[in-house]
Amino acid sequence: MGVLNVTPDSFSDGGRYFDHDVALARGFEILAQGADIVDVGGESSRPGATPVDEKEEQRRVVPVIAELSRALRGSSQRISVDTVKASVAEAAIGAGATMINDISATLASTAASSGAAWVAMHMQGVPGNMQEDPTYKDVVREVGSFLQRKAGDALEMGVSEVWVDPGIGFGKLVEHNLALLRHLDELVAWGLPVLVGTSRKSFIGRVASTRGLDALPVSDRLEGSLATAVWAMTQGAAMVRVHDVAETVQAASLVKPLVGSPW
Repeated sequence: MGVLNVTPDSFSDGGRYFDHDVALARGFEILAQGADIVDVGGESSRPGATPVDEKEEQRRVVPVIAELSRALRGSSQRISVDTVKASVAEAAIGAGATMINDISATLASTAASSGAAWVAMHMQGVPGNMQEDPTYKDVVREVGSFLQRKAGDALEMGVSEVWVDPGIGFGKLVEHNLALLRHLDELVAWGLPVLVGTSRKSFIGRVASTRGLDALPVSDRLEGSLATAVWAMTQGAAMVRVHDVAETVQAASLVKPLVGSPW
């Protein structure tokens, strides 16, 4: 899954693809680099981010999704919308998206009524406050229980394609993220497809820090992003969400014959 942020303030590439034509070009580049899905988002979910008005969010993403989806007719590649708003999800699906990547895990009914696939992600808090003091007694058990409940509810509603995402970096400290990655095979064992998104996140910058820095800058997190993506693949993740598509596709092509992966 390749990330396409049509935003002025995302943590990794804020503003780079905010212009419609530039965003569209990047979407086609992501597809050409071998992504199975382009994940189009119009609202930043970085720590401390403020919500975007739903009309503005639609204005950002719907035209991009419409043009990309028209070009993909007959293709196995697809478009997802990264949103927490039902109205934005519905507009995006009307424009050709076939998946809702839902960090709030609240849009199962929208997916059920529209026939779209749905990704339920775990997040403690909301982007505006999620990193202020994330606390768990047992992060693996708590995240797992939450996702099992959400997935079960969605299947009962009639969502035909349910994914789960442990929400790396969303209301979690470094040790929480590492614990979830270490026990990822337990989540995979349920049998639902698992999406993992670690790309360029701050915990990578902290764990891999060198030269006396508190954390590596976003521009220096490619190697750590690839390492965690490959780890997720070897643990059975069905999809990884990444900014560096070409590099991750190459890594996946080498991992696949070694582990008999689903991708």
